[in-house]
Amino acid sequence: MNESVLNMLSDRLAAGGQALCAWVTMNEPAVAEALAREAFDAVVLDMQHGAVDFDGAARSILRVALAGKPTIARVPIGAFALASQLMDSGACGILAPMIDSGEDARRLVESVKFPPLGQRSWGPRAAMPLSGLDASTYLKAANAMTQAIAMIETRAALNALDEILSVDGLDGVYVGPSDLSIALSNGAAVEPRGAAVMSEARRVVERAKAHGKYAAMFCFDGVDARAMQALGFQLCTISSDQTMLRAVARSELAAARAG
Repeated sequence: MNESVLNMLSDRLAAGGQALCAWVTMNEPAVAEALAREAFDAVVLDMQHGAVDFDGAARSILRVALAGKPTIARVPIGAFALASQLMDSGACGILAPMIDSGEDARRLVESVKFPPLGQRSWGPRAAMPLSGLDASTYLKAANAMTQAIAMIETRAALNALDEILSVDGLDGVYVGPSDLSIALSNGAAVEPRGAAVMSEARRVVERAKAHGKYAAMFCFDGVDARAMQALGFQLCTISSDQTMLRAVARSELAAARAG
């Protein structure tokens, strides 16, 4: 099968490679495309805490594809019906927050994968053209091309980690370090790189590998991403569009006003 934007990320991860992804919170397809035209391996659209809505996501997916890159969409908590719509719109993967059990993970897989792994309904209006395949070939190839990624952010998720990773059709797990730090401190602190979080993060990498799956991590800058890759996280997202924009603005204003 020829490589398309839909299978380039799955092929990279399946081969044991690493991926660095942009994180987009703005509901403006031009922002997603601009980041896709840099050296990121993929773009993640944040529909949980970001401002991205379905229309913005659908347009962004196509703009990112125009730049030759795949898109992962983070959906709101429990929005599995939306996940299926995003797959039809050409997303290569779904990042689902607050997956706390094997049953949660199975519901995610059901929305992302066709039978026999899941129950995704047929209607790949943008996905199939982006794949470059005819209907029969796309149906056979889609499950391998698409990523179902469960976010690990709570004590319940840590306790059910092996159960979650055992779900057939789940491709990877993604550590949400800020929420996990809040959970581990019983609401006392946000310490995404604190000792408690990092101890569990190492266990997530170990258990993911044991199940033949990959671990992913939210990273705060490039240096942080490099450190997380060294720990074994195959997929790392770096900062966010808004954070990077503010950082550059502040830096340039400080330089302009120096002295």
